[in-house]
Amino acid sequence: MYVELPHKLYYTIGEVADAFQVNASLIRFWEKEFEVIQPKKNKKGNRLFTPEDIENFKLIYHLVKEKGYTLEGAKTTLKTKPEETNATFELVSRLEKIKAELLKIKKELDE
Repeated sequence: MYVELPHKLYYTIGEVADAFQVNASLIRFWEKEFEVIQPKKNKKGNRLFTPEDIENFKLIYHLVKEKGYTLEGAKTTLKTKPEETNATFELVSRLEKIKAELLKIKKELDE
């Protein structure tokens, strides 16, 4: 899934949920389930996600939603094969970016 977010130091849970087109409750659930997601919290207790957290969300989303892994399977894969999983995910991410750019160019040419 190609996720486009502006470059910022921190993202709110609403921004993350909108980018992934999921509910904020799923973001909170994945935060509890996966150790790699550690958002900072401000004085009010609002979660602030870093770009690293966003990359981890992309990887988890890819494993769970796109590849069909169970949560336990995704956790195991992240722990046992992190380099292999990251390499495959990076390749897929690059291809999705290229596809998005090509679709944008096609749309501009059609207009």
